[in-house]
Amino acid sequence: MADQNNTRRSRRGARREPDMSPLGPGKAPVKDPMAGLTGVLSGTLVMEAITIFLILTVILKVENGELWTTFNWVYVTVIGLAHVVVAFFQKKPVMLWVDLALQIPLIFGFFIHWSVTAVGITFGVVWFFIIKLRSEMLQRMRAGYLVTQHLGTAEDPAR
Repeated sequence: MADQNNTRRSRRGARREPDMSPLGPGKAPVKDPMAGLTGVLSGTLVMEAITIFLILTVILKVENGELWTTFNWVYVTVIGLAHVVVAFFQKKPVMLWVDLALQIPLIFGFFIHWSVTAVGITFGVVWFFIIKLRSEMLQRMRAGYLVTQHLGTAEDPAR
């Protein structure tokens, strides 16, 4: 019984390698699933940019415009424009880290208004789930669990 408990603990603590698909590791799929993820990343950045630009109305209207200083609206506008520009370069591998780095000025935007930080935290959660989705897809690709790795692969001579 004690031996069984030790193996359970070791399984929990150790990182598990993904099991292999019953069909084997599979081949390279015709369409790269990671290419579809770039569209998700770009769309998320554009939605975030729209939300950031809406913060401009908040800092203009709240407290009778006392927050509408040159620094505040330039800060928010530059962050929003950076999101729009970065959305066009998502095919480069380093851009996921740039996307995450763009969250930092938003999360520390509380000195402008608390709504800037609220947007940063909200989209930080979204980016967490996107990264989790990406790691799941990579894990499934390595183990051969994607259907497109077994049907109509790029290595088929008929294609």
